[in-house]
Amino acid sequence: MLPAAKPALLVLADGTTYRGWSFGAAGTTIGEVVFNTGMTGYQEVLTDPSYRGQIVTFTYPELGNTGVNTEDEESHQPHIRGAIARNISSRPSNWRSTQSLPDYLKQHHIPAIYGIDTRALTRKIRSVGAMNGGISTAILDPSELIARVQAAPSMSGLNLVQEVTTRESYEWFESTPSCWEFNPATQLQQLGDDSLMVVAIDFGVKRNILRRLASYGCRVMVVPANTPAAEILKYDPDGIFLSNGPGDPATVTEGIATTRALLSSQKPMFGICMGHQILGLSLGAATFKLKFGHRGLNQPAGLEQHVEITSQNHGFAIDPASLNEAEVEITHLNLNDQTVAGLRHKSLPLFSVQYHPEASPGPHDADYLFGQFLQAMVAYRQQRKTVIPLSESAL
Repeated sequence: MLPAAKPALLVLADGTTYRGWSFGAAGTTIGEVVFNTGMTGYQEVLTDPSYRGQIVTFTYPELGNTGVNTEDEESHQPHIRGAIARNISSRPSNWRSTQSLPDYLKQHHIPAIYGIDTRALTRKIRSVGAMNGGISTAILDPSELIARVQAAPSMSGLNLVQEVTTRESYEWFESTPSCWEFNPATQLQQLGDDSLMVVAIDFGVKRNILRRLASYGCRVMVVPANTPAAEILKYDPDGIFLSNGPGDPATVTEGIATTRALLSSQKPMFGICMGHQILGLSLGAATFKLKFGHRGLNQPAGLEQHVEITSQNHGFAIDPASLNEAEVEITHLNLNDQTVAGLRHKSLPLFSVQYHPEASPGPHDADYLFGQFLQAMVAYRQQRKTVIPLSESAL
């Protein structure tokens, strides 16, 4: 037990109760309770904007052993509502550590509970489905906390992108640090003196995605999720990137409308997670909520005889029956449950995946997708150079 640990209470919307000890901030928090199966990377999980509105159960039984540091953050702050663990370490042992996990959570006012049976909780979520829950050090009466949880809105129908998107456009310059670069040959692939220009629509983007784009030699302009298509096209991009993000993708109506408007530009477009869903929705598909989602570092995805081990974090998926087979093809399936994990347009340079090819933490099986995006942009730029303007052809 942590020194002077305070009692904490966890309840689920169905009335299930767990008692443990606090390892985060004092107070009460409510969110959707989900689980992550990764054995590493808890700091990346804490700071991934896609976890906005969620209380994360870590299935790996030891949490906090390596502490936290400034280099592993995926955004400027943690976004989870709360954390659940079996055992917790308050004395980290790692040369990169600058702070313990409990101190980090307290600094950012995030309640957390440990000492409960996380295996039982995970089995509960798998069998019943993800649901709202609450953690509190202030309310230790289960009936009172359950009442608050049951009054909270469901994740279905919730637009959380507006809470995490950037307020102002900015240019991103940082690439993957050389000490972590696993594919040096990809760096600084440019066309002459001009880098490829990518506009990244920020639905809750992770820093490592932007780093991979920069490592492939791209100039990256990040814009808010509600940026109109006309404003995006003013940057004259070679490609458009649709980022990951939290909440129900069907509620991000401005992002869907913008993406649909951008289709006519025929510019290369690449979507990841929320971006994958937004692209599908813009093409007329529908999305649905998964029972408990995919959150971890070892999700198999592929088609036919090719399998990638991928990092995933999402609670919604594209309905394959809603896809227009004449226009769109499925390129990847989640091989655990056969849900759609990748799309490609048959005539336009558009593709997307339901997982994270930047894979940090995790394997690098899917990094080639950034290369495909680069190739599509190179082809698009070369095509533009060969097109003779109407004003010239008329002479």
